[in-house]
Amino acid sequence: MALISIEDLAELDDEQLDDDITDNPEPMDDEEEERLYAHWQSVASTHQVSVPREMTGPIQEMTRRNQQREQVPFATVSQHEKLGEVVYEERVYPAGKWACVTKGEKLYEQSISMAFMKLMRYICKENSAGRHLGMTIPVLSEIHMQEDGIRFMKDILTAYYLPAEFQESPPEPADPEITIVHRESLRVITRVFFGTTTEETITRQINLLWEQLGSTDSLHRDIYIVAVYENPGVSCRRNEIWFIRREP
Repeated sequence: MALISIEDLAELDDEQLDDDITDNPEPMDDEEEERLYAHWQSVASTHQVSVPREMTGPIQEMTRRNQQREQVPFATVSQHEKLGEVVYEERVYPAGKWACVTKGEKLYEQSISMAFMKLMRYICKENSAGRHLGMTIPVLSEIHMQEDGIRFMKDILTAYYLPAEFQESPPEPADPEITIVHRESLRVITRVFFGTTTEETITRQINLLWEQLGSTDSLHRDIYIVAVYENPGVSCRRNEIWFIRREP
């Protein structure tokens, strides 16, 4: 049975999580802890997935530190606007160290669910430093396309950028499935979209951006990236689809 993902929580009504849970830095009492865990399980059950009890600690840690998020560094190269609104933009992300997990489940949603839960535990003290590392945004999911250019390959890589203080010396993961990878700089075309990220919704976003860009050979067509910015309790989460520019 798959683990719940950040996608699975997108349907949570914002009123279901009380302000005293999400904003209180103090440890939760048993009632608050159970209520928060029950919210995760409630949403998970609608997707026929389960949240193991061992996730209780990381869930609380992430919830308490919801506002403490570090932006992955980047530089904006250009923006394309229509009627005064940015339709898409081009950015450069510098080289850096990322914690990565690759999963190949039956569904895209299952793969990123299981990968993110592993990364969540790594962030929340299951590392050689024995401390909470801090959340960075966005979390990336890397998609490779099959030869038909329509369907996704089974294996999905999910990546978490190490906060600035750990870039030089990343804490080692306790989980052997997590690897620390130095990823080279990346130049991407990005388009914002909101809601859940499934294979269907991502395919739609890929097609929409190609329609806006038109025909070009300067971008890869066999690999795309989905960038997720919001925490699981946000009902209308911000995401981006990234097209990767080929090296000259």
